[in-house]
Amino acid sequence: MKKATKASDNKYYIARYNAAKTNPDFESREAASEVLGIDRTRLARIELGNVEPYPEEVLLMSKHYNAPELTYNFCSSECPIGRLTMKSVEISSFDRLSLKILGSLNDIDQLRNSIIDISADGKVDIEELEEFQSILTSLENISNNAKALQLWAMKNIKTTN
Repeated sequence: MKKATKASDNKYYIARYNAAKTNPDFESREAASEVLGIDRTRLARIELGNVEPYPEEVLLMSKHYNAPELTYNFCSSECPIGRLTMKSVEISSFDRLSLKILGSLNDIDQLRNSIIDISADGKVDIEELEEFQSILTSLENISNNAKALQLWAMKNIKTTN
């Protein structure tokens, strides 16, 4: 499959392009649109970035292209609630993701002790705010790295999550 130039940086096009490496049904928009049940013209407009896909279309592409990151990143960037509660993640190689997880867990004992110290009196005092914010940032980093690893597993080893 020849890589399109106009859509080459579009996540939906990239997912179809990668899926076409193992499934010839995705080599053309025409064939992909039949598998997905999305009009070919609409699929082209999605891949060119002219329209945002509906959540149902993202679910279809995610499932058929084996690209679970599409649904997660759609929710974190397009859904009004998701934008407030989720951070977009990038799936990289297993070894890179493992190192990111291990790096984010490096200071877990210190985090645990800080949480215990701060929560001892049942409230976050003004002088504890900076340390508490640091804890929240570390926990978000752990969460994002864990989500990226989970998405990698869904994509590569077909977990049930």
